[in-house]
Order: sequence, then structure tokens, then C-alpha cells
Amino acid sequence: MDKVRIGDICTVVSGSTPKSNIEEYWNGDIKWITPAEIDGDSYVISDTERHITEKAVEKTNLTLLPVGTVLLSSRAPIGKTAIAGAEMYCNQGFKNLICSERIYNKYLYFFLTSKVDYLNALGRGATFKEISKGIVEDVEIPLPTIEVQKNIAKRLEVIQQLINNRKQALLQIDNLVKSRFIEMFGDPVTNPMGWKVTTVGQVTTDVRYGTSAKANDDGQYKYLRMNNLTYDGYLDLSDLKHIDVSDDELEKCVVRKGDVLFNRTNSTELVGKTALFDLDEDMVIAGYIIRVRLHEFVSPVFFTRFMNMEFMKKQLRSMAKGAVNQANINAQELKAIAMYVPPIELQNEFADFVEQADKSKLSIQQSIETLQTLKAKLMQDYFC
Repeated sequence: MDKVRIGDICTVVSGSTPKSNIEEYWNGDIKWITPAEIDGDSYVISDTERHITEKAVEKTNLTLLPVGTVLLSSRAPIGKTAIAGAEMYCNQGFKNLICSERIYNKYLYFFLTSKVDYLNALGRGATFKEISKGIVEDVEIPLPTIEVQKNIAKRLEVIQQLINNRKQALLQIDNLVKSRFIEMFGDPVTNPMGWKVTTVGQVTTDVRYGTSAKANDDGQYKYLRMNNLTYDGYLDLSDLKHIDVSDDELEKCVVRKGDVLFNRTNSTELVGKTALFDLDEDMVIAGYIIRVRLHEFVSPVFFTRFMNMEFMKKQLRSMAKGAVNQANINAQELKAIAMYVPPIELQNEFADFVEQADKSKLSIQQSIETLQTLKAKLMQDYFC
């Protein structure tokens, strides 16, 4: 199939930021978008977080993006893509594509989402990478007839909608678990059921830092770092290192099924990430993680969910001591956190509920991965 330059079938435009210190430029009714508003699930964006005034448009000499414009972030990061569902303007972090009659915007959208790595490889710059207008214009795209473009986009759109629906189902399960926690135990702040209140230190048998030893590629043990703990309380083993530790040190930093992992050092937003280690294989933790072992009267599932409640995340952020690009909560501060302790039988009932919810989530996640694999294969066939 013949390929054409994007510059021959689209008008490539960027934007600008009105001066932030001029109040009359802001809080109008005109939409103005930044790359931060486009996430992995973005498709059609019809509103923006910030709005500007007519005077801002006039004085900043902004170019209007019509409905249907394909939005493409050109730096920090490169390759975030969406479609404008309304007229809007943008900042300088874009190289947006206004389509001619020869190119269907949804077809172009899916093409660009399949080329993120390629677009990043084209980035230029010492401080941060950026793709210029000329680079975008020179990217070549297969160009079948409009009818074929629409058929391809429709197939990919159906798959993407299925993926989005399943991701929404995952969020609904998470919300259900949070609601079940409150239903069974009450608000942890007000403790309406009058459970015994104690501290993390009083419910733990061991609170210990991980090792500061260096990771390697072929170590004996899998090595958990702060990126292996997710914000919502799970393990992410997609980027796993290995490590060797001596037998004498092993017991100090090994984690076993039932341990709880607490991320003591991270950015202010991420410090305090807490995850349950529920695997049968022993692993080793890095020094930025605290290993927590609990008395038998506290369920690790209950404790992990308690630490991941939104009120706790806010408390942890307020506790964290800031440094350059990081914040810290030490073991003593963790042990001083107040918590309530319902009867273990009730905690175990909740843990059973969470186990069933996690099984449902696993099934949905596997379905998402299957759909993503299918989508990637189709895009490979269509666009390469």
C-alpha cells in the first residue's frame, strides 16, 4: 500500500500558553488543553481543565483547533493522543493534526497510538526530547481509501471500547471493596462501631527495613523495589530485578506470604504505598521498603486495605518529611499510626470477600490483556 507524508494530508499546528500572571486571560469559557489531560484511556476529549478568555486568544495569537482535530503531544511526553470533541486551543506541548478530506481522523488516531515508540525515537533535544512540526509532517502513513480507513478504525474502536468497559469494571470492583470495608468496620476516622483503638506498632511483631545491597541480573532471589508496589495496594512484577544476599542477612530482608510491604521513601504523592505479599515464593526487599509482620489478631488483608484507605493516604502525605524529589516515613513513625482493630473473625470475613473480588479482577485483567494483544496485532497488520 502506498504511504504519504502526514504533512501532505494534514495541517500541523501547535499552541501557546497565555501569561499566567494576567488574570483577564484566564477563567473564561474557551477551552484550552495541556498534554497532562490526555491519559492512556483518552479518546475523544470534549472539555478541558482550564479555560481562557477571548482576550487571551487575541493577545497570544492562538490557533483554533476544530472539532475532530487529532491531538498529539510533542514533548514531556511524546505521543499521547486523543481527538478534540469540541473546538479548543492548546499549549505549546502539542503538534496537532487538522485532517483534510483524504484522511479519517479516527484512522489517524489509531495509527499514531501504534507509533509511540517510533515517535519518541524521533525526538530531539538535550534537556528533554521533542518532535518538531517538520518531523511530524515527514512521518509516513499508509493511506487506503476513506471507506477502508473507516472500516479499520471501526474494528479498532470496538476493541478499544471493550477494553475501556473492562477497565471500568475493575474500578467498580475496587469501589465495591472500599464500600464493603466501610460497611463492615465503619469510618476509620470516627470509629462509629467503637472498635479498640491502638497503634501499628502494637499490632506488629516485626517492622524491618530491606537491604541496601545492589541488584544484579542473575541473583538468587527476586528483588522487590518501590516501583513493584502499586498505588492501590498490589504487587507489580513486570520490572523485576534479582539480588544475592548472604544467609546471615537473608532473614532480615526476606519477605514471605502474609507479609505487608510499606514504601517508606518516594515522592510525596507515592510515599506510603502499601501492598500485601501474597506469593508462595520468597523474595528480598530493597531498603526503601519496610517489611511488616502482624500479630495473629490482625489480618494482613484487613491491614493492607486499612493502609490504602484515602484518609490514610492523606495522613501519610502529611506525615512525610520532604527532601529533594522525595519524602520519607520511617519505621517509628509508621508504628505510631493509630488504627482500630475489629474482631479477627470479622476481618477474616472481609478477607474472604476481597479474595473473591481479586479473582474477578484477575479474570477481567486477563480479558483486557487478550484484547490488547489482538489490538496490537491488528495495528501491526494495518499500519506497518
